[in-house]
Amino acid sequence: MKLLVTGGCGFIGSNFLVKQIFSYNNTILNIDKLTYAGLLENVSDVSRHPNYKFIKGDICDYKLITNSIDKFEPDAIIHFAAESHVDRSIDKPLDFISTNVLGTAVLLTASTNYWRENSNKSFKFLQISTDEVYGSIDEGDFFTEKTPLNPSSPYSASKAGADHLVRAWHNTYGLPTLITNCSNNYGPFQFPEKLIPVIIDNCLNEKELPVYGKGDNVRDWLFVEDHCEAIHTVLNKGVIGETYNIGGNNEIRNIDVVMKLCSILDKIKPRKNGKSYKSLISYVEDRPGHDFRYAIDASKIRNELGWNPKETFDSGITKTIEWYIENEDWWEKIKK
Repeated sequence: MKLLVTGGCGFIGSNFLVKQIFSYNNTILNIDKLTYAGLLENVSDVSRHPNYKFIKGDICDYKLITNSIDKFEPDAIIHFAAESHVDRSIDKPLDFISTNVLGTAVLLTASTNYWRENSNKSFKFLQISTDEVYGSIDEGDFFTEKTPLNPSSPYSASKAGADHLVRAWHNTYGLPTLITNCSNNYGPFQFPEKLIPVIIDNCLNEKELPVYGKGDNVRDWLFVEDHCEAIHTVLNKGVIGETYNIGGNNEIRNIDVVMKLCSILDKIKPRKNGKSYKSLISYVEDRPGHDFRYAIDASKIRNELGWNPKETFDSGITKTIEWYIENEDWWEKIKK
């Protein structure tokens, strides 16, 4: 297949496109603006591969997007590109509205024109979204594909807006679309501003480990390689017009995630002073609008498409820690 990937130099996008080239021999056109979290180093393994092409560009640039789609003639567009950090969205909400809402509208409009002009060609538009669009959920309940969107932050609101646009383009214009809403990802190449890489970084550099509030907020954790395989499954088996929730079956409190990271690092990279990394934990003021609990019901993708995560949290987090230790140059360069 010929796949146009937006945001392919980011965390999830880079993991996805590398696997698509090496495991499935697909041809990739990667369009990425290369903001602070989009790094060419993330795709260095495929940078010279004959199946890989890269364009530096903004998804809000309608002319660039239209020309790129028409020239490349993709079988599908997989839309990862997004501003994605909740804290940053609180400080600069308009950046998130521009990229996540307007950028998605530009892609949908260009895709619809291309699809109409090539009506004899199979085409799909796959929107990669988040479980944060559902807002917080009570203990014992789970997000399903029918859960009403109830975002709490500018980030999640902008992603909810994008999801609404994708459904509207399918309902209004007939554009063949798919949507996936995933739980919290972790794994190699995650930018060191999210919880897990921040904790690993701070442990290795003997810094305080900041935990919002009491650390009781609950997230479902999904190893990025499992997520990429789920996206591949939806792309190839998903029913047009449908939404699929993707979860890792790992519902864990933030403080327990931090404790787990500390315990593993205590064994494989112990501190010189002999103390546990847990002594570095520092509780900080909670952020505004911090959703208490996310929990995904992934039974639809499991029952209808046959996907299940391969990694447990223990196995996935161990692989992640080992990767960050082995690739310290990557994240130290980013910090500088």
